[in-house]
Amino acid sequence: MKIREKRLLRGPNLYAESPSLMALVDNGGMKGRGFGARLLALMPALPPSAAVRLLDDALPVDALEPVVMELQRLAGAAGRHCATMPVAGHDGRRRIVCGYAVEQVASEALQVGVKLLGALTRDEAFDLDAAVAILRDLCEKHAIGTSTGAVLDAAHRRGIPSRRLTDDANLFQLGWGSRQKRLQATITSATNSIAVSIAGDKHLTKALLGQAGVPVPRGEVVATCAAAQRVARRLGCAVVVKPLDANQGKGVTVDCATADAIERAFAHARQHGRRVIVEEYLRGRDYRVLVTGNRIAAASWRRPPGVTGDGHSTIRELVALENRNPARGDGHANILTKIPLDALALETLAKQGYAPGTVLTAGISADLRGNANLSTGGTAEDVTDLLPEETRDLCLRAARTIGLDVAGIDIICDDIALPLRTQHGGVIEVNAAPGIRMHRYPSRGAPRDAGDAIIEALFGDGDGRIPVVAVTGTNGKTTTSLLIEHAVRLAGLRTGVTTTSGVYLNGLLAYEGDCTGYHSARSVLGSPDVDFAVLETARGGILKRGLAFDRCDVAVVLNVSADHLGLDGIDTIDDLARVKALVASRASRAVVLNAEDAYCVQMADTLADTVERIYFALDAEDPTLLRHIEHGGRGVYLQDATIVMAGGVRHEALLEVQAMPVSLGGRARYNIANAMAAAGALMASGFSHAEIAAGLRSFVSDSKHNPLRSNLFDIDGVTVIVDYAHNCAAYAALAEMARAMTAGRLVGVVAAPGDRRDADLIDIGRTCAAGFDELIVYESEARGRAEGESATLIARGAKLARLGDDQLQVEHDVHCAIRLGLSRCVAGDVLVFGCGSSISELTEALRPTRPDLANTIEAAAI
Repeated sequence: MKIREKRLLRGPNLYAESPSLMALVDNGGMKGRGFGARLLALMPALPPSAAVRLLDDALPVDALEPVVMELQRLAGAAGRHCATMPVAGHDGRRRIVCGYAVEQVASEALQVGVKLLGALTRDEAFDLDAAVAILRDLCEKHAIGTSTGAVLDAAHRRGIPSRRLTDDANLFQLGWGSRQKRLQATITSATNSIAVSIAGDKHLTKALLGQAGVPVPRGEVVATCAAAQRVARRLGCAVVVKPLDANQGKGVTVDCATADAIERAFAHARQHGRRVIVEEYLRGRDYRVLVTGNRIAAASWRRPPGVTGDGHSTIRELVALENRNPARGDGHANILTKIPLDALALETLAKQGYAPGTVLTAGISADLRGNANLSTGGTAEDVTDLLPEETRDLCLRAARTIGLDVAGIDIICDDIALPLRTQHGGVIEVNAAPGIRMHRYPSRGAPRDAGDAIIEALFGDGDGRIPVVAVTGTNGKTTTSLLIEHAVRLAGLRTGVTTTSGVYLNGLLAYEGDCTGYHSARSVLGSPDVDFAVLETARGGILKRGLAFDRCDVAVVLNVSADHLGLDGIDTIDDLARVKALVASRASRAVVLNAEDAYCVQMADTLADTVERIYFALDAEDPTLLRHIEHGGRGVYLQDATIVMAGGVRHEALLEVQAMPVSLGGRARYNIANAMAAAGALMASGFSHAEIAAGLRSFVSDSKHNPLRSNLFDIDGVTVIVDYAHNCAAYAALAEMARAMTAGRLVGVVAAPGDRRDADLIDIGRTCAAGFDELIVYESEARGRAEGESATLIARGAKLARLGDDQLQVEHDVHCAIRLGLSRCVAGDVLVFGCGSSISELTEALRPTRPDLANTIEAAAI
C-alpha cells in the first residue's frame, strides 16, 4: 500500500466544513485472505459499517479510512466525518477522507494504519498498544489546555473565529485583522505585562492592595531561614511560608507554628524561588474569585485534596482509588488533577496524626495538602451567589489595583457570605492567568461559564471579525480583487488583499508570488493593521488546504470555464464548478454572480435564503438578470457604455466605462465585467455609489499596480499587451480586446503550463489560431512534461484550426519568442504576450537591442 498524496485540509473543503485529512492511496499488490477477521479481532470497536468492507475479496485499502478513524479515537482525538471514494481509471486507488481533532495525530494515524494493514495482510503480528501509546503522546503534546479550551469554546459559540498561531504553542488568535485579540491560557492581549509582573511578586501585590484599602495578611520577604523564623516570632502567630514568585501552590506550606516547621517550610519554598515570603496564617476556608473585565464572573470554595475512610483501606489505597477517577488526570489535562502522595502530603498527614498506611475509620477524612489548589488535587464548590456586594467591590478593586483584565483573587475567611472585615479575612494573592477549571467543572454547585465571561470582557457583543470579500472564478480574479481593495482603501479603511502576484497590505507589497491559498489569506486575516480583507481564492489553494476562513461576508464568483482539469480529481467543468461553489457557500451576507455564466447561475439555488444574490451582466437584456431585478433583487449591468446599479425599480448610472482606465477605452470587455463584479461586492459591503465610482475611476491596471493583467507598452509604435492568460477563455477575451485596438495585424506570443491535459493544450492552440493573425508558440513551465511537449501540442491545435505554416512558428525560449514576434510587427500592429510569469520576461527580451526601453519599463514597474 502506498500513500501517493496527503493533504491536511485545515478549513472548509470539498468534503466537510471542518478540518479533514485527504489521502490518495494505492492498494498496490496487497492482498490477504482473512485479513478482515484479523482486523476485527485486533480492533473490535470498528463501526459495523466497516465490516462490510472486510470480506475476503476486499482490498485492504478499503479498510484504511475506518482504521485511521479508530486509531484517532483510541488516541483520544476522535474525528467526526469520513469517506472512501474510488478514483476514476485506477481500480486499486482510493481517495480517503478522515476528519480530525488534532492534525498531528491524524497524520501519524494514517502512517500507522498503512503499517497495520500491511502486517495483517501478511499475517504478521502488530503491536497496536504501542502504536496507540505513541498517538496518545502526540495527542497530549498538542492538546489545548482546559482553561484555553473553555475560552475557545465560548468564542466559537459566539461565532468568533480562532486559530492556533503555532503548532506547539498554546497561543491563539481570536478574531481577525484589526479586531483580533490574543489568548494564552487566560492571559489575553488586553493583559498588562506590568500587571502580570506585579501579580508574580506577592510582596509587591500585598503592598499595593494594602494601599488601596484591601485587607491583606501581614508579612515580610526573607532570604534566610533565620530571617523567616524572626519574622514569625515578630508576627506572633502561625504563619504561611511560600516562594515570592511561584504559582499553582508550588512551595507553599501553611500553619507553621514552630521553628522546626518554619525551617522545613523555608527549605520547601526555596526549591521554587530564591526569595521567600513569611506572612500571618489566616485561618478559614480558601476561596477563589474570578474577575473578568469589570465584573465578577465566578467564585469557588476550594477544598484541599483529601480522602474519606471506609474502615478497611489505607490512606495510600484510598488515594490510589481516587486517582483512578476518570475526572482526574495529570496536570491540567482533565477536570481534576491527580492527588500526589509526596513529601508535602506526608507532612500534612503527620500533622493530623496519620501516615500513608493508616486505615481511616469509616466517615473520617484526612487532608493531603494544606492548600486547596486544583493543580495539586483539590476540589471546588461554586459560591458565586453568596458573595456580598462589599466583597464583590473589593475584588474588582484588587484587580484594578494590580492592573489585570482577568484575575483570580484568593481569599481566606470563615464564610464568604459575610464581609471580610467582620471575620478577619483577607486577600492573600492576586493571580494572573487564573485557571478556570474549578468554575466550569465544580465538584458541587452550579457551573459557571468562565470562558464566556473572558470572551465578553474581550469582545463585548462583537464577533471579532473584519469584513471579508472572497473572489473566485476561472479568469479575472486578481483584477477584481484589486479593484475592490482599491475602492475600499480610497474610502479610508486599511486593507489587505491576496492575489496571484502577491499580498498587499494597505496598498504596499508584503509578499511576492502566487498568494491565493490558505497561508496567504491567513497572513492577511492575522494582520492587526487590516480593517477590510479581500481574498482572491483560487482552485489550487482550496484543494490543497481548504479555505482559510469559516465564512466571508461577500463572495464573488466571476465565471467557470475549462482550466486545470485533470488535476487533483477535478476532471470536468462540473467538478471545477463545485470547487468554486465552495467559496459561494461560505458567504453570510451576499454572493455576487455572473448572470451570463450558467455555472454561476446554478450556484444561486444552493445558497441559504438569508444570503442575498447580486447579479452582474454585460448584456442589459440578460434574462437571468432581468428576472432577478424584476423580483426586487439588486444587480449591475452595462447599458450604452454606462455601468448601471439596479435595485428593484431604482436604476442608477454609476459611471461611463470610458472613465475607467482598466477598461482600456471600453475595449477590454472582460475588465468591464470585472469592474461590475467589484461594484456588486462593494455595494453588498455597504459602500455608497459615490465611493464605488471613485474607486473604479481611479484604479490603473499597469505593471506596478496590477502586473501581468493587460499591461500595455509601446515598443517603437507596436502596442504590446502583457497578460497572464493561460486558458482558452482568457486567450479568446484577450484577442477580442486586442483586435479592437488596431486596424493592423494581431500577433500572439502564447504558451500554457504543462500540467494541462493534451486536449486542453490543443484547444488553446485552436483558440489562439482563431483570434490571432500570427502565432509564435513558446515553452512555459514544463510541470512534468518533456521539454517542448506543451508547445508542440499548442502548435498542433493551431494547425488543426488551419493556421498556415507561414503564420505559425514554435520558438521554445520565451525571450527569443518575444523578439521574433516583434520582428513580425510594424508600427500600428498589436502583439499579445500571453502566459507571462513576470514583466522581466519582456524587459530581458528587449535588453539586447533596446536596453534603454527595458530600463524604462522596469522603472515603471517598481
